[in-house]
Amino acid sequence: MAGSEHLMTTYAPLPVCFDHGAGAVLSDSNGKTYLDALSGIAVCGLGHAHPAVSKAISEQASRLLHTSNLYCIQNQQTLADKLCRISAMDKVFFSNSGAEANEAAIKLARLYGHQKGIENPAIIVTDGSFHGRTMATLTASGNRKVQAGFEPLVQGFIRAPYNDIESLKNIAQNSANVVAILIEPAQGEGGINLLDKNFLEQLRTLCDEQEWLLMLDEIQTGMGRTGEWFAFQHNNMHPDVMTLAKGLGNGVPIGACLAKGKAAEVFQPGNHGSTFGGNPLTCAAANAVIDTIEEQKLLARARELGNRIMTGLEKNLADIEGVKDIRGLGLMIGIELDRDCPELVQQALDKGLLINVTAGSVVRLLPPLILTDEQADQIITTVCDLIKAFV
Repeated sequence: MAGSEHLMTTYAPLPVCFDHGAGAVLSDSNGKTYLDALSGIAVCGLGHAHPAVSKAISEQASRLLHTSNLYCIQNQQTLADKLCRISAMDKVFFSNSGAEANEAAIKLARLYGHQKGIENPAIIVTDGSFHGRTMATLTASGNRKVQAGFEPLVQGFIRAPYNDIESLKNIAQNSANVVAILIEPAQGEGGINLLDKNFLEQLRTLCDEQEWLLMLDEIQTGMGRTGEWFAFQHNNMHPDVMTLAKGLGNGVPIGACLAKGKAAEVFQPGNHGSTFGGNPLTCAAANAVIDTIEEQKLLARARELGNRIMTGLEKNLADIEGVKDIRGLGLMIGIELDRDCPELVQQALDKGLLINVTAGSVVRLLPPLILTDEQADQIITTVCDLIKAFV
């Protein structure tokens, strides 16, 4: 399939062009159908062309698209109220993407540090992380590939191993200018890496002792992906700052930076802004997403589907040499092989299944929350057959 010569070559797209979708199924321009086990990389949690989201977008588009944040936006206020209710956070800033949400969090942390009299505030970030591709967020990411060629990088970040509380305690003893830590409660791009069960509680205690802001990047894990609204809700703690995007708009670009307590009072008029952030259209879509997840009890469904897929994968791949690990949280699942396996993406596509390979050797599954049992079983069968043939 020939591409446009006028597009910058920032991607190497697969040879398929999708024309329409319904639920967990996509159809290409030739009429072939595909089961979507990737959801646009954890974006379309309600699947494609969900009627509630489509209705909200259509109705709002016929009324009003944009006024700017110089004026009140009712849909934005409603969405902020809903997000704070389901997260127990206090305030929200809306942006257009996850990277912008993380930029807001980084700026908030730096301003917090300056307000405390710290001249060169530093933020701890972790190996294997991914926070975006703007200059600050690619610097914060623990992935050398996204940084290469864009030096000089942004100063003010301290890197630590993921899931290592002792290393963070050591930084606390030796670095007086730390003001925050930015961490994913489960790493997506890094290979579906999970934190130890009590890690976030320990981190909360450390942050309280050091007066650091605990900032969670829930861009991939949020909005029901892990079986709770947000991954931190599997633990007995709360962050000071949390960032969202991806599943929040079910495909309509929207990001959010939420803050609680002292962090919620840092930004004042003029400190930060966005022309398009929180516009009436995107907020209408996000409101419909939250309402649908609640009405259809999709958090419980995500847990149920995640358990079903994990059980099926473990049963079929437990004794297969070459399969190093199977791990997941809700509908965020990774199968780590003992070798790189990017070719599995095309092989799955040929069989009518959309998957992803991340960190080189991890098959990543991020199916929508509206998946049927039959579709879940189809994912299990196809993925297991592909892996068995590959290894």
